Amino acid sequence: MNLNRIFFSDDEPRLRAGWRLAIQSSGMFFAFACLGVPVFVIYFFFDPESAFTKRITPSLFLLSTVVETIAFTASIFFARRFLDKRSIESLGLKLNRQALFDVLAGIGITFLQMGFIYLVMYSLGWITFNGFAWEIDPLGKVIGSTLIFLAIFLLVGWNEELLSRGYHLQTLASGLNLFWGVVISSTVFGFLHIFNPGSSWVAVLGITVAGFYFAFAYLRSKQLWLPIGIHIGWNFFEGVVFGFPVSGMDIYPLTRIEVTGPALWTGGAFGPEAGLIVLPSFLVGAGLIYWFTRNRTEPTNVLHE
Repeated sequence: MNLNRIFFSDDEPRLRAGWRLAIQSSGMFFAFACLGVPVFVIYFFFDPESAFTKRITPSLFLLSTVVETIAFTASIFFARRFLDKRSIESLGLKLNRQALFDVLAGIGITFLQMGFIYLVMYSLGWITFNGFAWEIDPLGKVIGSTLIFLAIFLLVGWNEELLSRGYHLQTLASGLNLFWGVVISSTVFGFLHIFNPGSSWVAVLGITVAGFYFAFAYLRSKQLWLPIGIHIGWNFFEGVVFGFPVSGMDIYPLTRIEVTGPALWTGGAFGPEAGLIVLPSFLVGAGLIYWFTRNRTEPTNVLHE
């Protein structure tokens, strides 16, 4: 047995895809621990109530997301540079006018999707509308909370798409093939949400289907910016604008609602992505993605290996 083939690719002088994924993942968790522990110790020193009550405040949520962003981005940058022998931009992060259009289009697509979900559930009597945030809270709190969660979801969209549709999908595809790259990366994406509040096997399955949906956006656009925009818009419109839980997390909502419909369809406390209602919305979104990318040229190789 040639031990060299176990570790190194036959095509070029770099580690095989599985080893590269393992090293990147280890580096990401190590970076998060090294950054997170001192940052959170300092935070809890100034806000001890959060530590004792296990209360996740918006500011703590934002701080955690910033630490996550540094860990995700740094680990993937170094993995691409030193393990893959590629640039991080080659994952599909080319900065140009089209990148901005893709992000904005993705956000717009998810507004239509989430609006579709809201209107269907409201028309079926599965939602009770209880007013708007500014009718209950001071305007300053409304604006401040909205901006904090906008910042959070901007970072979450970057983090999760850079990792799942960026490094995971493309590294798996380079080691196996595109089909298994999409399947495995989407499945891992689903399982990354298994510890969210209110999670279940149905919720994990729903997030996995969402992973296929995001992968479709990447493959149609050939860049990560469209799925990043879709991810940002999905979380923001779902939680902040329309008032649903976001993957089990209660977000400061501008629209105050109570979901009373069957959890199998509505997703219950986890949010619409854990309900059957999400499936027709994905079809709507996929149609809009196809239309938006209809004039993209077909490359000889979709992946930025």
